[in-house]
Amino acid sequence: MEKPIVASYCTTFLKPEMLHIYRQVSALQRHQTFVITKERQCAERFPFDDIEVIPPARQSLLRHAYLKFIRRVPPLYYRGEMEQLMALFERRQTDLMHVYFGHTGVHLRPFLQWWDRPTIVSFHGADVMPRAHQPKYLEYMRELFTLVPLVLVRSHSLAERVKAIGCPAGKIRLNRTGIPLTEFPLVERSAPADGAWHLVQTCRLIAKKGLVTALKAFAQLRRDYPKATFTIAGEGPMRAELGELVAQMGLSDSVDFPGFLSPRELNELYARSHLFLHPSELTEKQDQEGIPNSMLEAMATGLPVAATLHGGIPEAVTDGASGLLVPERDADALAAALKRFVSDPQWLRQIGVQASRSVHAEFEHGCAIRKLESFYEEAIRIGKPRPVLP
Repeated sequence: MEKPIVASYCTTFLKPEMLHIYRQVSALQRHQTFVITKERQCAERFPFDDIEVIPPARQSLLRHAYLKFIRRVPPLYYRGEMEQLMALFERRQTDLMHVYFGHTGVHLRPFLQWWDRPTIVSFHGADVMPRAHQPKYLEYMRELFTLVPLVLVRSHSLAERVKAIGCPAGKIRLNRTGIPLTEFPLVERSAPADGAWHLVQTCRLIAKKGLVTALKAFAQLRRDYPKATFTIAGEGPMRAELGELVAQMGLSDSVDFPGFLSPRELNELYARSHLFLHPSELTEKQDQEGIPNSMLEAMATGLPVAATLHGGIPEAVTDGASGLLVPERDADALAAALKRFVSDPQWLRQIGVQASRSVHAEFEHGCAIRKLESFYEEAIRIGKPRPVLP
């Protein structure tokens, strides 16, 4: 029996921080998939054979301007993508499309109206926030919800946000991001005899990751433990700003920015660390986390977590059992959590073991993939929703 075919649509395949998407598309068992993208990145980091790249359309500037400003058609038309997608899907015998990120689903609405097969859209966090440059974004999002049988979210908190902008609760399915636990084994750690505690945060360097709060809390810890160090692994638009802040705080000799790391390098970093920080926060633009993958990976190795009561984090970290949670943007509370950890090394080890157990119980990769494929099967059974008549 032939496997159903899923088209996995991701505008960029893949940015360095999109490992969770690669883990999904490369691990399907009961379905075949090919990737549709506009741009291929990090091919060595994310090898995948069956990729359809949608090239930029060749059309005259006059026709582009006519479609955009006179006809006022959606971007999918005036950018020339609609015809390319139609030709692609007529050539590929596809049973279902999985669109990664809600804003991409909004962009593809005209195609989803035309295509006669079902589509599911997955939300990851930033794609639920309003967009000032797209005043009709939420209206288009509500229209998108009528075109798909199922909507996937990474956390219960994201489910509530999606419901709040108009998605029927009956269409929402919880799709946890699975962690390949064999790649992140439990590590036995001991407290440093000389107080040289090593803290780590791995993430994209953007506002919602709470990096400024993390640095302020670390500075407080270092007053009591002057040999403490902090590694912030990742890249992003805040890199220069964070470097300046570190220099202003007199922390240049204790804070390291190694950039994006390979899985092997990450494991080595986790193994020599004692605490993991992830004080995420809601931004002014309402950008929020799902459940940070790096946090789950660190927990799997037995790293205790100091994080915030934000987004989906409390769904993965039980305060006082598998980590400590504090309010957003509260550097004093975060510093107090760090000091509580280091003051009781035996309790710290217990927290780390429980963190690993909780990830094994709730976020195992194989289980997450089986659930994802069950949603694919459900969407195919349901089929494309019928148009809602006025």
